Amino acid sequence: MIKLSLVGIGSGNPEHLTLQAIRVLEGADVILLPRKGEDKSELADLRRMIASDILKTQPDILEFDYPVRDASTPKYLDGVNTWHDALATIWGDLIAQNVAKDGTVALMVWGDPSLYDSTLRIADRLLARGFEIAVDVVPGITSLQMLTAAHAIPLNTLGAPVQITTGRRLRDHGWPEGVDTIAVMLDGECSFTSLPPDGFHIWWGAYVGMPDQILLEGPLADMQAQIEETRAAARAQHGWIMDIYLIRRVRPVAPQ
Repeated sequence: MIKLSLVGIGSGNPEHLTLQAIRVLEGADVILLPRKGEDKSELADLRRMIASDILKTQPDILEFDYPVRDASTPKYLDGVNTWHDALATIWGDLIAQNVAKDGTVALMVWGDPSLYDSTLRIADRLLARGFEIAVDVVPGITSLQMLTAAHAIPLNTLGAPVQITTGRRLRDHGWPEGVDTIAVMLDGECSFTSLPPDGFHIWWGAYVGMPDQILLEGPLADMQAQIEETRAAARAQHGWIMDIYLIRRVRPVAPQ
């Protein structure tokens, strides 16, 4: 049976690779390495650097071009599922053509496979298609951990819940009930601007853990415009951006 290892590599700092991640990557016969276009070439470059400079072995590196999700699909999840189907087909073809039946193939996953990442769902598609694979997950440091560490703040207030959500859900549904802290990921539209600006504090970060890391924090009313301008300038400079933010009510929700 083929072993498929999904290896979390953190959010851009090679020093955040765990010893387990290095050991598993070194033990792979093949490493699949995605290319996401010229705008995001830094992401592929980091993975290449890990393979060439950090690993003591030299697994075969198979690079592939990431398919583009069709943003015009009327239903968001339909577009995502079609995109994941295309990725599963690419993975399956590469594995079938290049990995022995008792071999090991690995993918370096940005952050961690468990948090707003779809590699596990794509692996499930391979299983559903009859691939004889055993899925192995190596956890990595997430951008959420990097954000709270960079700002030197706890994720939660004392004994209180936190909700991890997306920019789309914040825009469509507003502030979730019953929580005083939210962490927002996958937000390309600065969805914090949909909130009433008073009564909230925001901790924002882009490229967290990478050399180009940018951090901003303060009352939401004071920071909205600065974050929007900084984000736009960083995206124009690099051609891409990964950002994440934490927002907390200044006056927490009262216990029930």
